[in-house]
Amino acid sequence: MSELAVSARLRQAADPVWEKCLHHPFVTGIGDGTLDVEKFRHFMLQDYLYLFDYARVFALGVVKARDQELMRTFSKNVDAILNGEMNIHRAYMKRLGITEEQVFAVKPALDNLSYTNYMLSVAHTGGPMEIVASILACSWSYAEIGQALAKIPGAADHPFYGEWIQGYASDDYAATNQALIELMDVLAAGATEAQIAHLTDIFVNCSRYELGFWDMAWELRQ
Repeated sequence: MSELAVSARLRQAADPVWEKCLHHPFVTGIGDGTLDVEKFRHFMLQDYLYLFDYARVFALGVVKARDQELMRTFSKNVDAILNGEMNIHRAYMKRLGITEEQVFAVKPALDNLSYTNYMLSVAHTGGPMEIVASILACSWSYAEIGQALAKIPGAADHPFYGEWIQGYASDDYAATNQALIELMDVLAAGATEAQIAHLTDIFVNCSRYELGFWDMAWELRQ
């Protein structure tokens, strides 16, 4: 078996997709401040809806967990999404003049539905190990994107997009993501090569869905 940790193997397998995400015109537009606000508005509405299903995937981890500590870990992540990450979205929606009622009048785009339905399917049919693999692509890629954009001079201080960059480049977000990476390795410690191959498929598929989500936002797809 490879000496690489399972998380490193997953990240390595998804690298070509993640490179496309990092250099996507939507992402680079946030970094240089040139992104059309209407595209960002579309993204934030869809991402807000996405996060509810993302939290449900974590909640299924509570259901599937067989020990109390793992249940607590999944539960803490549900809280971190609903009462932490979503605050970034709520702040922007306020600035854009969008009420929560208006958000729920919006239908999830097809790319959004496909992505969340895939993760929920993985969560329903798999166990904690598969659930974390499906969750990690989103968390980890946003951490890397946030950190990369924060290195651009002035980007984190941009009057509009700076708050988004600061949120995903923050120490708190990095710590939450690192805990998920470490949980992936703990859960997969005794995994067979066949199981790791399955986890890799899940992680890469979710990474491809991440790229599709950026495409959806950039093209204003419904």
